[in-house]
Amino acid sequence: MSSLVDKAVVARAVSRHPPKDKLDEASDKRPSQQVEADILDPSSMAAAVGGSRAVVNAVSLYVERGEQTFERVHVEAAAALAAASRDAGVERFIQISGIGSDAKSRSPYIQARGRGEEAVKAAFPGAVMVRPSVMTGPDDAFITTIARLVRLLPIYPLFGEGSTLLQPVYVEDVAEAVCRLALGQNSTDASIFECAGPRIYSYRELVREIATQLNVRVRTVPVPFAVWSILATATEFLPAASLTRNQVDLMRLDNVAAKDLPGLKELDIQPRGIEDVIRMIEHAA
Repeated sequence: MSSLVDKAVVARAVSRHPPKDKLDEASDKRPSQQVEADILDPSSMAAAVGGSRAVVNAVSLYVERGEQTFERVHVEAAAALAAASRDAGVERFIQISGIGSDAKSRSPYIQARGRGEEAVKAAFPGAVMVRPSVMTGPDDAFITTIARLVRLLPIYPLFGEGSTLLQPVYVEDVAEAVCRLALGQNSTDASIFECAGPRIYSYRELVREIATQLNVRVRTVPVPFAVWSILATATEFLPAASLTRNQVDLMRLDNVAAKDLPGLKELDIQPRGIEDVIRMIEHAA
């Protein structure tokens, strides 16, 4: 949103509970429009996307509750929004997905993300999939959490042996990629972009790198994925689940950008590394 506003584009943020937009009279930027709508309510979509040149679907779900299921949110609702955008004459539709999305996965979450991509492409020919790696930034649920825990815990528990490969990407770099795609500022007509950071780490290496950046010593210990699954089963039904089984499933799989797909480089974006993100987190604290 801020990337679009910075480019003097009138951006419309759609959510079920939009914040009251306050215009900064000292700024010459155009304010964003806050619109109330629900992706699970098809009748509200036409008004939400009407008059737009580009639509970005960033709705996601980690824990199923009531009518909010992976099938309903990631597949059916995404397809309905894409169809509403097509019918409204929207020029570009961008679906925020994720590296590793796979319609044939045994994980309900990962499968739904993959099937959602297929449904969106069918509803909106020419739609672009943006698949970020694990996203990082101040107040995120990943790097910020690791940074806090390496300071608190005498022994840091790893997912499995800590060998899962990750290529964390700064969230604002992904936002800039989405912005450029929404504005048609891409030199390729590819339908999939995988956005990842400048370096690949094993999970163990990432934890140690974060500890090094914070000047703390860390001792890691492997914890079997079966144990994490049991913990996630017990915690994911809490109002603010800190760990879900779907997140455990994601940590079983390498999360690295495919070499044969375009990404940040093709959009002329220089990705920022973990060192920069840690400095931002420290500054925000």
